[in-house]
Amino acid sequence: MIRLENSIYLYGLLALPVMVLLFLLLLRWKKKALQRFANPALHTTLFPDASRNKQIIRFLLLLLAAACLVIGIANPQIGSKLEEVHRKGVDILVALDISNSMKAADIQPSRIDRAKQSISRFVDKLQNDRIGIVVFAGNAYVQLPLTTDYGAAKMFSSVIDCEMIPTQGTAIGAAIEMANRSFKEEDKKHKTLIIITDGENHEDDAVGEAKKAHELGVIIHTVGMGSVNGAPIPDPRSGGFRKDNAGNTVISKLDEDLLQQIASAGGGRFVRANNGNDGLESLLNDIGKMEKKDFGMKVYTDYDDQFQYFLAAALLFLLAELFVPEKKSKWWSRINLFRTDTKTAA
Repeated sequence: MIRLENSIYLYGLLALPVMVLLFLLLLRWKKKALQRFANPALHTTLFPDASRNKQIIRFLLLLLAAACLVIGIANPQIGSKLEEVHRKGVDILVALDISNSMKAADIQPSRIDRAKQSISRFVDKLQNDRIGIVVFAGNAYVQLPLTTDYGAAKMFSSVIDCEMIPTQGTAIGAAIEMANRSFKEEDKKHKTLIIITDGENHEDDAVGEAKKAHELGVIIHTVGMGSVNGAPIPDPRSGGFRKDNAGNTVISKLDEDLLQQIASAGGGRFVRANNGNDGLESLLNDIGKMEKKDFGMKVYTDYDDQFQYFLAAALLFLLAELFVPEKKSKWWSRINLFRTDTKTAA
């Protein structure tokens, strides 16, 4: 397994395109300066030793040296010792509604953005639990299987948007069914599902699916993302808000009653999110009281540093750059593989 000890330093690689741009601007400036100095037809006569290719080669060597230096500072590491680590926790699946109604902004900056922020903060507070993500609209899909890689969970949640599922709708029942299949069937405990949605379900029997899942040991909590008064749904195509067939602006409202029924059928709790409370953190106490199970997994506990190889490569590139002259080499110019001897034998 390969990892970076100081991955933040990789942002230094962003300087490489800037270096390329500056170099191209420098070449352009030199070319214009030479044109002002003399007629381009005379450049070869006036500057016989000038070599544009040598300048490019030297710059590429410097660019490679800079890239190797940045990667070396980030310190790539290779796992060298694999051990089995035991942790006690529960399996948590977060089912996130990504239907168009989640774009409404009655919770700032929007329901979907606030939900993603909430998931990120929630993951930060987990310790030994496994977490997975299910996204749903008209259909449901597993975005991230159960894992203890919290960094991956935050990364996957950050890229979620309402365009991921082409089939629109709010199939909460399908999300519960998908989550239930993602848990181990033989495990009758240690499983919880958190559904984050505005509750506008028009597709299936979500309460019935919640009862089935609870019978298999899944505790279901619901987080209502929205307000009772509701808000219009942005329409990116028109730049305004969505309208119905009669031309009236569509208002998306939180369906508290349905979410309370789902939570009750799933043996969990309903929490309403607002601008001051994202809802997820209040469920941590409930999850903390659940019976824990032992997770046995293979993880790397020791890593060998690899930075020295990249620093050595950077040094070699710098040394190579020093030995590449800016001007044409006289000894190379004497070599002409295609030269013909005009002298004839006596």
